[in-house]
Amino acid sequence: MKAGRNRTRNQFNLRGRLMLVGVALGLCSVTLIGRAAYVQLVNSDFYQRQGEARYLRELPIATSRGMITDRNGEPLAVSTPVESIWVNPQELLRVPDRIPQLAAALELPADELTTRLSQKADKEFMYLRRRINPDKAHQIVALGIPGVFSQREFRRFYPQGEAMAHVLGFTNIDDRGQEGLELAFDDWLRGKPGIKKVIRDRKGAIVESIDLVRPAEPGKDLTLSIDRRIQFLAYKELRNALVENKAAGGSIVVMDVATGEILAMVNLPTYNSNSVSGASDARRNRAVTDLVEPGSTMKPLTIASALKAGVVTPNTTVDTNPGYMAVGRRFVIRDVPRNNGVLNVTGVITRSSNIGAAKIAAMMPDQTFYDTVHSFGYGSVPRSGFPGESAGVLRRPANWDGATKTTMSYGYGLSVTPLQIARAYSMLGNGGKLVTPSFVKGQHEPAPQVLDPSIAAEVVRMMETVVTQGGAKQAGILGYHVAGKTGTARKAGVGGYDRGHYNALFAGLVPASNPRFATVIVINDPQAGKYYGGLVSAPVYHNVMEGALRLMDVPPDDIQSWLAAQAAGKTGQGAPMPAAPDPAGTVDAATEVDAALPSLHAAAPPAPAQPAPLQEVRQ
Repeated sequence: MKAGRNRTRNQFNLRGRLMLVGVALGLCSVTLIGRAAYVQLVNSDFYQRQGEARYLRELPIATSRGMITDRNGEPLAVSTPVESIWVNPQELLRVPDRIPQLAAALELPADELTTRLSQKADKEFMYLRRRINPDKAHQIVALGIPGVFSQREFRRFYPQGEAMAHVLGFTNIDDRGQEGLELAFDDWLRGKPGIKKVIRDRKGAIVESIDLVRPAEPGKDLTLSIDRRIQFLAYKELRNALVENKAAGGSIVVMDVATGEILAMVNLPTYNSNSVSGASDARRNRAVTDLVEPGSTMKPLTIASALKAGVVTPNTTVDTNPGYMAVGRRFVIRDVPRNNGVLNVTGVITRSSNIGAAKIAAMMPDQTFYDTVHSFGYGSVPRSGFPGESAGVLRRPANWDGATKTTMSYGYGLSVTPLQIARAYSMLGNGGKLVTPSFVKGQHEPAPQVLDPSIAAEVVRMMETVVTQGGAKQAGILGYHVAGKTGTARKAGVGGYDRGHYNALFAGLVPASNPRFATVIVINDPQAGKYYGGLVSAPVYHNVMEGALRLMDVPPDDIQSWLAAQAAGKTGQGAPMPAAPDPAGTVDAATEVDAALPSLHAAAPPAPAQPAPLQEVRQ
């Protein structure tokens, strides 16, 4: 009996268990059917997107950056196709035995690659090598290593290298402009990448391109005002001058007088835009950003201001006796190397008289002098569009002390960039119109009239005497009238000016009868014995402009001198060399002239002996 009851109980437990399992399976089936209905009918869009994400991807379509050319269409910056190797770390880490093979192909240590992959183990994308030769990239991908792919990109190439580096700047690894005109016109040059939809297999390889979401828009080309021939010529001559004079650096700006277009801009030291690494002062475009005191290149602008104010005429005489002049109780200025006596206004420029410039400036009200110099572009941003351009330093009269106007008259107490000097001289050369500098060909703005054309022409005629009779004879160019002005400015240091350290300057216009080019040359801290603008910078001006005039087919305006030189068998030679400098090194080439210049002098009493100056301020 007892055994029968146990069998009945066991059978009942088995049926109960089977029923329980059946109910559970039924509930699971209902749940699965409900879930399937929900997925298929209610939330189908979401899961469709999730499914497509596993095999359907949107990929960027690389686009090329716009080409930069010079004014004649010669390429200065071009984009070349390259490939970048990338990896899905999750896929590659599943086959660690393939990592050494990939490391060898990439020329990387295997342990370094493994570490990098481990750090990105939760990611699906990581660059391994950017912008490499396409053939090399294809070889790496052909190894068939899981998770390793290539992507088309573009790399910037600069054919002119160091000669054009400061103007163009460079782009970063993502082809974005970082400095120079690459940065200034980045939006114009960059273009817009496209997007395409592709189907990938389980290994990540592209099986099919199925849709073009957005076509790639290449960047727009940019035509600069720069002439690469003049640019390279200026680069070569500046480099030679720095070596010859053992100088720390230098800048050259060549500007079209009528339009403001910059034909050349060179700085040394320089760098190579094709291989930029680290931070360096050599990348700074000193012609646009760095300030110098203009020295005696300021004197023609002082004379122009006085003529505009009506306080002098070209025939006004200025008594510079006894060759020195006290300025308050602080210091004494003097003319070097000798007392110039009584000069007319042209003579002040020809002999580069500090005293003459100071006395002429003193005839003008402070505000008048400031306003006129400011109208010539000093103390304001040139608006060339170049990143980081400086406005310079031009203090307002309210901040002047008793000597400010005096020192400003001959180029101290204010600071400007080489580009600002070139702009001011172009104003003198184009009839008193202040052009806006431009790096883009054909990009011109209206030029305000800041000086009467007759006054501008008169000052240009005065500056011709600096080349024909004064200390810039080495700037002369056979067959052309040249107008210019030298400058030799002491460099400011801690607590004052550094004795023995100078900036040598020359600013000029050619052809003087109808100026085409305004050119400024600044050579920083020459240490080979010569440091005067007429001896260091003027020869560079001659070499650069002689070539530029020929390259641009500018007709001569001094046929008589050319014919005379041809008759004498000197064709192809520059203007006569100036007299040898003073052996003691005390004669400023900016004031070195022939012993007698009657047209510049009026009768004057003999000068008394000169006391030692309290502080000598040289030009």
